[in-house]
Amino acid sequence: MKAAVWAAFCGARDHYRQGVETFRRRFPGLKKLQQQLADHRGGPAYTVKAPLVYNLALDDLGPGDEIRLILVADNPGRREQETGRYLVGPSGKIAEGFFRNTPELGIDMRRQVLILNKTPVHSPRTVELKELCRLGGPPLAVRIAESERFMASILLEFHRALSLTGPIPVWITGYSEMKKGGIFQAYTEALKEIYGPGEALRAWIFLYRHFSMNQFSIDLRGQAGEGEGPQDTLDRIGRAYRRRILGW
Repeated sequence: MKAAVWAAFCGARDHYRQGVETFRRRFPGLKKLQQQLADHRGGPAYTVKAPLVYNLALDDLGPGDEIRLILVADNPGRREQETGRYLVGPSGKIAEGFFRNTPELGIDMRRQVLILNKTPVHSPRTVELKELCRLGGPPLAVRIAESERFMASILLEFHRALSLTGPIPVWITGYSEMKKGGIFQAYTEALKEIYGPGEALRAWIFLYRHFSMNQFSIDLRGQAGEGEGPQDTLDRIGRAYRRRILGW
């Protein structure tokens, strides 16, 4: 990264880390509710270590690193709250496989992709954020929505920082829960506001299906045009889903 990009990146990273810590102080009973979910979900029980997760992988980056893509997933699951790193569970392994098996993109996921989430709030599975809100009642639902809006603002801050020497793309996966009434409706509303018509970087936002259960790759193969390379297909369907959800 050039000096100006590195300085802006560090500022965004500090803001992100401080914001997650602030939310952690404002969610005093969250860990107890998450433990209830972990204990009664029907799968293997585990101990909740981190109710909110800042992505420690960002602390591994230095001025000599090059970020070529921002990837936005949903929220920290079991492995993420154990390790303090994003996309390291089953979906993360599928994502790594996609980049490894698509050399045409020339992207090393663990070295050249900055990974964010739509909220730093942990749940065993993303869909269980709804159950978490039910357990915590309206006050918790409001705070989780606030965390989504915060993460949308953090995305734009990183996007601007890393695009100082030229725009880089943002891939937002799991668009289905970004619709009205979805788990991440607040995130979508915030994106529409902050990536307004005057924000040139809005053209570099692309939406996709989840990496989980290989939905991302299946969709990519299914929609590939004749003679079309992976990057062209990704751009085309990413713009189409963006129009469907964000309206531009």
